[in-house]
Amino acid sequence: MAVVVQSSRGWVLDACSLIDQEYSRCIRWRDNQKSHIKCHFKRQCFQISKSHDSVKATATVDGGNSDMQQKTNKVAKKRKRKHSQLNQGEVDSQIFHEKIRSVIVEETKSLVDSARSLGHLNGGTDTVKELLPFQACSLAALCEMAKELPLVDEEEQDCVQSLVAEFGCTSHVDLFSRVTENKADWATAVTLMGEEYVIPPHTAFLLSDFKRIQPLVNYGRKFDLIVMDPPWENKSVKRSRRYSSLPSSQLKRLPIPLLASTNCLVVTWVTNRPSHLRFVRDELFPHWGIEVVAEWFWVKVTTSGQFVFPLDSQHKKPYEVLVLGRYRSSADDSISSSKTSEVPVEDSRLIVSVPSALHSQKPSLSEVLKRYVGAEAMCLELFARSLHPGWTSWGNEVLKFQHMSYFTLTPADDPADIS
Repeated sequence: MAVVVQSSRGWVLDACSLIDQEYSRCIRWRDNQKSHIKCHFKRQCFQISKSHDSVKATATVDGGNSDMQQKTNKVAKKRKRKHSQLNQGEVDSQIFHEKIRSVIVEETKSLVDSARSLGHLNGGTDTVKELLPFQACSLAALCEMAKELPLVDEEEQDCVQSLVAEFGCTSHVDLFSRVTENKADWATAVTLMGEEYVIPPHTAFLLSDFKRIQPLVNYGRKFDLIVMDPPWENKSVKRSRRYSSLPSSQLKRLPIPLLASTNCLVVTWVTNRPSHLRFVRDELFPHWGIEVVAEWFWVKVTTSGQFVFPLDSQHKKPYEVLVLGRYRSSADDSISSSKTSEVPVEDSRLIVSVPSALHSQKPSLSEVLKRYVGAEAMCLELFARSLHPGWTSWGNEVLKFQHMSYFTLTPADDPADIS
């Protein structure tokens, strides 16, 4: 069950099941030969069974009075601060945390209790003890190389191409200057750039950075839902060098008005730095003509329903923020009437799930957001690291979590179902 709980407080998601439902039918092309398989995302990526008690815990999902708190009170001492006083950023973070703390505690407890009553978040994990898959993603590096290539003349070349040609051939695919489509009713496993990837059905993607985003604009689609997970700058990213970050000001270059339909729902993942949150609310969204309508929270819990980090940790919080807004086209004279037909987005909703152990892998929001945009909505993800059926995706790591190393393959139950 991908959506475990749905209530007025929010949702509890099984993130791995959300992925698996996209690959129940799959065709695999190897050496011009076709086989029928099922693909399952490796569930050990979502077996976070213990909280990261790097600092003394002061609250749990149960409100701060459980046995878990007594255990976490015995963890290692806090790292000594170089300065006795908090800097302004830390003060702002603490103010924001205190403002939303009660909502996080109370709503999470309600949702986790509901999930437990259905047999979920009770601490059970699979017996699989395999190591986490690791695939050094070379796509960003390839995008850097592609910057040196001459830009394709838009009048001479179509901006769209099919993923698979006759007999599964993919040698024609130009990932960097064309939108690639898989129009099949099933997922397709193909070799791209010498590596094998699984592409969901009815999906489209463009592998590029800002300099080569124009094919996405030329694609000619206006989207009803746009989700983005920008690579925000922060100290931990600079230290780890896990991925390239992007200055906040550069986000204004995204051509959202050219991609969004009127009243398009725009959802942005934001880190817990108040400066990033203020930038999205006060600068970025107004720059694009987007009206902020809600703030949601993704709460990360273990397989037993505990926060993955102590709630009051000064270093890492067990939640992230999503800012939701509606695009108001200045060219549309009928905004006041069209607003009455849109589904209102409630504020302070929670999305609770066990996070992936893989860095930067967020849960799919397709099921959660469907009621606010409609089942037939045109959907786009920017800075994507994976693909979703029915969605268009863009980014310089857009195929990252589609690599075959992240999946377990099994024979299809009934290959006759796939023609």
